[in-house]
Amino acid sequence: MKRGFYTIMSAQFFSSLADNALFVAAVELLRTSGAAEWQRAALVPMFALFYVVLAPFVGAFADSMPKGKVMFISNAIKVVGCLMMLFGHHPLLAYAVVGLGAAAYSPAKYGILTELLPPSQLVRANGWIEGLTIGSIILGVLLGGQLVGPQLSGILLSFDMPVFDLGIDLAAEAAILSLVPVYALAAWFNLKIPRTGVELRPMPRNPLELLPDFWSCNSRLWQDKLGQISLSTTTLFWGVSGNLRYIVLAWSAAALGYSTTQASALVGVVAIGTAAGAVLASVRMRLDVATKVIPLGIAMGLLVILMNVIDRLWLAIPFLIVLGGLGGFLVVPMNALLQHRGANLMGSGRSIAVQNFNEQACILALGAFYSLSTKFGLSAFGAITVFGIVVAGTMWAIGLWHKRNCRTHSEEVNRLLDIARRDDCH
Repeated sequence: MKRGFYTIMSAQFFSSLADNALFVAAVELLRTSGAAEWQRAALVPMFALFYVVLAPFVGAFADSMPKGKVMFISNAIKVVGCLMMLFGHHPLLAYAVVGLGAAAYSPAKYGILTELLPPSQLVRANGWIEGLTIGSIILGVLLGGQLVGPQLSGILLSFDMPVFDLGIDLAAEAAILSLVPVYALAAWFNLKIPRTGVELRPMPRNPLELLPDFWSCNSRLWQDKLGQISLSTTTLFWGVSGNLRYIVLAWSAAALGYSTTQASALVGVVAIGTAAGAVLASVRMRLDVATKVIPLGIAMGLLVILMNVIDRLWLAIPFLIVLGGLGGFLVVPMNALLQHRGANLMGSGRSIAVQNFNEQACILALGAFYSLSTKFGLSAFGAITVFGIVVAGTMWAIGLWHKRNCRTHSEEVNRLLDIARRDDCH
């Protein structure tokens, strides 16, 4: 790997670490302030909101300047969201602003991989990026859980700044303030990311001109015989995984009687399995065989349903590790294949923006469904059953779709697979 890749990994690690710790702190802030449970569940779709709304623009924004600069600006927006949450704005609104920063960050983070590396290294690079991201999720969720726990929060709340009184009285508020330097560290790494020399594409004077271009890119990716399969798979995976993060917290409280701090550790357990699956996929899988992981998605959906019968910690830990491992092994080759097809069809930033639009729209839709269902009485166990059926059924349909493509469009599919095997076609 080129040296710049490791700088990207460092920046991604600290930015994602802060994002996930902030999620736990926001959940605890809503809980201690007496907010209804549906508001805590709504944190997930609120984070996804700007991914969907600004999708036509963030891809072009990422392609208009060096990717490191885009990532620096995005981290600055996340800091603004942190400070809004800290100083009185509603946590849902503030977390949406953090989501705005993340929406701008993602096309640059993944887009620079296709600029820096050839197709033969994309699966490996995605494995390391996803593995490191999952590692940051593990540590971020654990960090957030500990920051709002009685021991660390007591230490943080005991500090007094001379002259200034920040008015921080809650454990969650102290946790949020402590995450601002983590975002600042990520921003410092952003400034060290090298330029790739890829030609920049200036933003048009009228941003509305980007709408037809975005929908054209979206249509082209959905019409591509490999792009449509990888896009539908990653859309479903992230739609469910994004909401599963909160559902595990709710399930831990219902099935095991866990507090936020204890439940955050189980979210980290899922992430451990995902990281292991991601790294294994980066070693074992290639772009041209990425679609062979589709049956793992069906198995993952069926395993989700089995969560309802687990009420012992010694069963929950290995089960959640296996569940996460299947997800990690599924998403890494599919994500790499999607990036490869997108980079060949359009600019890397635009292709990632299309990917984010579809994936975050799924998170938004499923999160809104879960939040509303919780408001009207759906239990965590009912949500787990629904999500498991959706995953297994949809992945089965995607598998049939790919088999039909291989049967009725075999020449086109073989041509695209041949491109995936060759670095000189990138």
